Amino acid sequence: MRILLDTNIFIYPEDDKVIPQELQDLLQILSKTRTEILVHPLSLQELGKDKNETRKRIILSKVGSYPQLESPPDLSKDEDFKKRLTESNDHDRIDNSVLFAVYKNAVHFLITEDKGIHKRASDIGIEERVLLIDDALQIFKRDIMKSKPISPPALKEDFVYNLDVNDPIFDKLKQDYPEFEDIWFPKISREGRKCWVHRKGDGKIGALLIYKIEDEPIEGTPPLPKKKRLKISTFIVTNVGQKIGELLIKISIDFCVKNNLLEMYLTHFTEPDDRLVQLISEYGFRKASANLRNEEIYLKRMIPDASSVSAMTPLQIVNEYYPSFYDGGDARKYIVPIQPKFHSQLFTDYTGRQTRLTEHIGEFIVEGNTIKKAYLTNSKITRIQSGDIILFYRSRDRSEITSLGVVESIHMRLTDPDEIMKVVGKRTVYSRDEIEEMAKKPTTVLLFYHICHLPKPVSYQTLRDVGALTGPPQSIRGISDKSYQEIIRRSGIDERFTVH
Repeated sequence: MRILLDTNIFIYPEDDKVIPQELQDLLQILSKTRTEILVHPLSLQELGKDKNETRKRIILSKVGSYPQLESPPDLSKDEDFKKRLTESNDHDRIDNSVLFAVYKNAVHFLITEDKGIHKRASDIGIEERVLLIDDALQIFKRDIMKSKPISPPALKEDFVYNLDVNDPIFDKLKQDYPEFEDIWFPKISREGRKCWVHRKGDGKIGALLIYKIEDEPIEGTPPLPKKKRLKISTFIVTNVGQKIGELLIKISIDFCVKNNLLEMYLTHFTEPDDRLVQLISEYGFRKASANLRNEEIYLKRMIPDASSVSAMTPLQIVNEYYPSFYDGGDARKYIVPIQPKFHSQLFTDYTGRQTRLTEHIGEFIVEGNTIKKAYLTNSKITRIQSGDIILFYRSRDRSEITSLGVVESIHMRLTDPDEIMKVVGKRTVYSRDEIEEMAKKPTTVLLFYHICHLPKPVSYQTLRDVGALTGPPQSIRGISDKSYQEIIRRSGIDERFTVH
């Protein structure tokens, strides 16, 4: 495997001499795996322009031990690619050239902390191959550890009054909102407002979401009508790479569903290459208004009206209105068998799952945090496509359908473990060893949205009764729309979120 390092990961304003511990850990892990670490020659040229000779000498000494990417793909020869990314200065040209190396498969992954590069990667569809340091740590730890990587302390529900207002996570809020510390924070504490909070190993807050239920109009331009909604008052994630932001969105959506709230919103001072906006936009938050303080109001609707989806594809519907999804006749339906081990890792919120001891001392199973997940199979099935419905059948111990997903994309008959790693990126439950074993046969990767768990799991005997199965499923198999509709009827799923 070949990894391209952006030289910006070695530049830390608070300390230009010591490499941070997270980066040290990552470099040590990569050095112990079959990984070729490279830097782009244009990145080195840019460092060479630094007029601060001391800083330049230090940074070049840190990256000088890594070989350069030889004969990198020439961006100037691909006019179509150049049109997809803006380029207003030399720095943009270099960033685009670095991304072009990933796009042209000169390397498998790029590791960078540059928010602008992550935004550009998303614009050209290679975001799963452009990693933060923490992303890379979680992926590559599996290559040298038999057990799951240790994650930050678990997310817990708590009262705002139990938070330390002097925690560094509140520093920017204090700058943006002068009334935050003396007025707003004491007020919501006295109201008994609750939050979901993640604390790091040192006790500091790594992620926080403060929420409330409202039933009132939203003042803004334009104003939004009175409606019962979930307001996300504060949404901050500083400890990136653990999919905690995605987990917070998932928990918020589940809260809305259980409390009959069909809209949620937040206000935010949007910044260039804003990570929060990039995250929430993936799950249907759209700018709907702006308030008197010039904060954008991002609104998410969870149930579409009929006119809004008439011209949308099944995938567009789930992108825009998740957890609503299309399950009409144009979407094929499949039963997907999954072993208990992988079911427990992939669906950590499943009722009755036996938790690990480490989770009770504050660790995450990171892939369980995600809304978008990955499933690997050696099945020879070829008809499955984006927007199709997949019903997960937990084999061996339960023999029942437990969960429902919608296919985002399919990558068929892969045999190169490195290529599989590129595709599954940040979503996989599989270790490097497991992927290598699977790749001995052609492997198909399903990337999918996890929509919900069935309120009433559907047993093997019921599946036989409705004609969905004739025997225990050994690989992915299609079922008729009639069988699917009967499964849904018996499962007790909330059909307000189904689009026909």
